Amino acid sequence: MPKKLTPEGAMPSLVEERLRVWGRCIRAQRITQRITTLQLAERMNISRATLQRLERGDAGASTGNYLRAFLVLGILDVVAPVPPQRFWQETEGKRVVHAGGRAHDDDF
Repeated sequence: MPKKLTPEGAMPSLVEERLRVWGRCIRAQRITQRITTLQLAERMNISRATLQRLERGDAGASTGNYLRAFLVLGILDVVAPVPPQRFWQETEGKRVVHAGGRAHDDDF
């Protein structure tokens, strides 16, 4: 599948920087653990080209692939810990009620 083209500046700079840091983490841990790009790509079931995109911090790469790399490298809980429950648990089962009285859980 071809890479999607995004307009310049479409991604907030803070997000771009975080992805670059994630990419550096993947590369540094891969090298520290003496894992080749081919070995890591095979363990993740992705291509070497996709792994290279991850290591560059490419915003077009799947977030799932970043997280999978962290898991395979054994650093998931350190680099991307589960957010505190207050950020996700309180909303379970709640719905947005609009002025018309209709409830929608997908409108924001």
